[in-house]
Amino acid sequence: MTSREHHPAPALVGEADTQGSGRHERRPAPAPVGETDTQSSRRPTTSHERRPAPAPAGETDTQSSRRPTTSHERRPAPALVVAVVAVAISAAAGVLIGPTGIDPAEVGGVIVHHLFGLGGPNIPPAADAIVWDLRLPRVLTGAAVGAGLGVCGAVMQGLTRNPLADPYLLGLSSGAALGAVLVLLVGLPGGVPVAAFAGSLLALGASLALARSFGGLSPTRTVLAGLAVTQAASACVGLVVFASAKGDAFREVLGWLMGSLAGATWQAAGLTMAVCVIVGGGLVACGGVLDAFALGDVAATSMGVRVAPVRRGLLVATALLTGVLVSQSGAIGFVGLVVPHAVRMVAGGLNRRVLPLAGLVGAFTVIWADVAARTVLVPNELPVGILTAGIGAPVFAVLLWRDRSLV
Repeated sequence: MTSREHHPAPALVGEADTQGSGRHERRPAPAPVGETDTQSSRRPTTSHERRPAPAPAGETDTQSSRRPTTSHERRPAPALVVAVVAVAISAAAGVLIGPTGIDPAEVGGVIVHHLFGLGGPNIPPAADAIVWDLRLPRVLTGAAVGAGLGVCGAVMQGLTRNPLADPYLLGLSSGAALGAVLVLLVGLPGGVPVAAFAGSLLALGASLALARSFGGLSPTRTVLAGLAVTQAASACVGLVVFASAKGDAFREVLGWLMGSLAGATWQAAGLTMAVCVIVGGGLVACGGVLDAFALGDVAATSMGVRVAPVRRGLLVATALLTGVLVSQSGAIGFVGLVVPHAVRMVAGGLNRRVLPLAGLVGAFTVIWADVAARTVLVPNELPVGILTAGIGAPVFAVLLWRDRSLV
């Protein structure tokens, strides 16, 4: 062999470079031309060079997605579809079920007659009055009240970063109760809904003014101010009831304070549904802003959120919606507290996913609570708030047990 047959070109090039440089300039020789990637990768790799290998070309998306999915990656679309179907079925059941048995064909005939003007002479007047004037507006009002309370509860928990926050945090229920009691017992002019709404607005103004007097609407100041206004209004309600309530008036006041849909009319249904769609829809659209608030005020500001005016606007919108709901149904408790926590166990912690589901689950809850309220103790009727509190307390205890992060 000649000397030309003995020169391994790549190795000599790397060797010459190494010999001509200092020891700080030594570089590993490149792999021979015929060496595969697998063979060249047998040398130990430093931490700076380690990179996750891409998925093989033949691997399917299903195979690559076998890793566990975190709560932030849960997709709520199936849950939303299920919730919408459940609310629709619940509304139909709420119209069908009641102390007076009515044939489902007659119920459908009543609704078709009023919506499309068909089949009027064949409908019994009693069935028409029960279905159209009593049950249907009551179911629609209950759905709107439950949806609004669910959304407001989730918003308040997101704004204050307090897992125990609910729509009545700013003293709205106590203020509304004070206005209603003054109309029912003292005889002030105006209807109960108007007085209750005015009382909730006064409580809102007092809570916000008290919080701002301490230097701004921080979550802690807002919670403490709302607690103070709630206790003050509750004391006034107790004083008025103790001094003025007699006989049937006391029973009427007690029923309203515990929450009831017995007096729901088409006017109440239209008002609550309109306000829930407009204000509640706006709150649902602010889910991304609430996700920024969850990171803290500094982080939210760095993301372009004007913290103080946005927090003030969300608080006012939530209070207005809650005031309208309370003025029509009384204080129905535990819905705005328990429903958001239950939804987060399904949809994760992102508010833009929690808010729409919280509205649907709240509507479902109040519809069935009202159905139970008018059928459990026939011919008497339970206040809806008793059932929601009786069911919500153990459910909330179970949620606390399952999700230890709340405590």
